[in-house]
Amino acid sequence: MKKLNEILGTEFPIIQGGMANIATGEFAAACSNAGALGMIATGGWDGARLREEIQRAKSLTDKPFGVNLMLMSPFADDIAQVILEEGVKVVTTGAGNPGKYIPAWKEAGIKVIPVVAAAVLARRLIRYGVDAVIAEGTESGGHVGEMTTMALVPQVIDAVDIPVIAAGGIADGRQMAAALALGACGVQVGTCLLTSRECPIHENYKQAVLKAKDSDTIVTGRSIGGPVRVLKNKMSRRYLEMEKRGASLEELETVTLGGLRRAVLEGDVETGSVMLGQTAGLLHEIKPVRQIFEELYAGGKAVLDMVDREWA
Repeated sequence: MKKLNEILGTEFPIIQGGMANIATGEFAAACSNAGALGMIATGGWDGARLREEIQRAKSLTDKPFGVNLMLMSPFADDIAQVILEEGVKVVTTGAGNPGKYIPAWKEAGIKVIPVVAAAVLARRLIRYGVDAVIAEGTESGGHVGEMTTMALVPQVIDAVDIPVIAAGGIADGRQMAAALALGACGVQVGTCLLTSRECPIHENYKQAVLKAKDSDTIVTGRSIGGPVRVLKNKMSRRYLEMEKRGASLEELETVTLGGLRRAVLEGDVETGSVMLGQTAGLLHEIKPVRQIFEELYAGGKAVLDMVDREWA
């Protein structure tokens, strides 16, 4: 099976995760220029805002980049059309079934790669002709499933006959090697890019990620069927307390409304929603994205080469 970089036309077999309010056109272009596949995250944007960000990315890179569409967005139809009109090469999707958009995307030559949290979801998507799937474990930041990457990836690989990309809990070469050893054709990363020099989050957010230890994240939203991994802070603790009391969706939304934007743009790491994965405890310095990708790839290759020698 082809490596991810051969499928996407990138230098490294790495996709930059679509992080809402973070993965702008400028950041996607920086990641593409650094050798990975940069992704623009649509989040709560409408089609007009996405068009601006796509055009910004085009002005900054001649390398491939893509768009991540959260299918629960009220602007999903509009965004799907903008993706077509702007000639985007790759689309990743989450939080729903992209089936109704796929025929038009495929006709336009767009590679469609949904994110899945279970093998059964991957099997369902095969019938729509998707090009690959991203198997994302619960270690990741933001919206998560329940299965770990180590358990999820090989089961998805066994369930489908298309390329599988591993995501969740991948921040250094050892984890990249593990993903490839499981049979993934490449990886998607997000948390390790939060501490990149180019990442447009507030400095307080970056420092919160650097200070975070292995057990400093928590999953909120399980009671309403929308689990999200975030930093333990005043907001997440209050949210969990309200969940235990049986608070309604409307009550819970008053705690999180605008929380991600406050964290990303204003640096509110106490009452904001600081999304990050469990690998934050491995991150200790701010680096250029190019260095992060090089270390992931070279580190992964070194680990696999070492295993080959020792097991030969």
